[in-house]
Amino acid sequence: MNGIIFENVCKSYGETTVVKDLNMTIQEGERLVLLGPSGCGKTTTLRMVAGLENITAGTLKMGGQVVNTVEPGARNIAMVFQNYALYPHMTIWENITFGLFIQKIPIGEIKARTEQALEILNLSGYEQRKPNELSGGQKQRVALCRSLVKQAPYFLLDEPLSNLDAQLRLQARTELVKIHNLYRPTFIYVTHDQVEAMTVGQRIAIMNQGALQQLDTPDVIYQRPANTFVASFIGSPPMNLLQGAFRDGTLWIAGSRVNPPAKWHTLLAEHQELWIGIRPEQCCLSDTPMLHGQIEFVEHLGSQRCIHVRLHQDGQLLLCMLPADQPIPAGTVGVSFSWQHVNGFDRHVGKNIGLPNRISHNYAC
Repeated sequence: MNGIIFENVCKSYGETTVVKDLNMTIQEGERLVLLGPSGCGKTTTLRMVAGLENITAGTLKMGGQVVNTVEPGARNIAMVFQNYALYPHMTIWENITFGLFIQKIPIGEIKARTEQALEILNLSGYEQRKPNELSGGQKQRVALCRSLVKQAPYFLLDEPLSNLDAQLRLQARTELVKIHNLYRPTFIYVTHDQVEAMTVGQRIAIMNQGALQQLDTPDVIYQRPANTFVASFIGSPPMNLLQGAFRDGTLWIAGSRVNPPAKWHTLLAEHQELWIGIRPEQCCLSDTPMLHGQIEFVEHLGSQRCIHVRLHQDGQLLLCMLPADQPIPAGTVGVSFSWQHVNGFDRHVGKNIGLPNRISHNYAC
């Protein structure tokens, strides 16, 4: 009963629309991540759930009830802000318990909840310190702790880890998943960091320019992006998008003639002009290549190397991820890829034409 439903929800400021006709269902107890670039509408969407932004049009339901005009304090949510929002004159214990005292929860219950949350977030022993005595990571955990003790059915987080360094982010992501597994609130997490989205979310809603682009599991979004925006936004490095054309039963990619499996031909015939999407890690150097190019740059990434290949035929750039111990020849190289991982996108609208999930495949590189 604690799910959230958006029905044709819009948010505008004057003539500027920042969330456009949003239709989305968040299941009770689900971890959903709102992901997208700055200005895409993800934080505004979260703030509409919290009641901090009014809805211009459409209907928002929480727990089966329409909440368009329900005040924030009546929505029974816990929210973690990007800037921590701790009271500097209060101790950590006072920051965490302040809201519970306002709710007039019995003192024994407040003590039990707070001690449990402090232990979960490794803050035991810091109760009498002030916020200015803590590191950034500790302040973030205090903010999480303050929300956790509410034990609300809705847990909203607005880029809560953006101020932490890489090591603390990794630790905090693990803690967030543990917290959700323990209490099972309906969990909405806003971020522009795709690594956070892929590791924290059970499903990811990708937004761009106020519109929902794709809503699915991390695996589906990574392997079968709905359009070229998702393909280029998810993945580091992003998916290669190469110009393709299907003419008289022949597929041309980046100016080279290639031979896709026969099962592809019917689908390709429906879309004469397309983008061919290939993940860099699905490319390999080959003695029987599909494409030829010149190595321009090699990025050293620890266990892997990202090879920048400028294709001979039309000058497009192709990225290949290779193991660090694989020898990399100088100059011209041949590149092949596995057809089972190729995506196709209509070149005019950018939409995925159904590859590879509409074709049964068992092909190797």
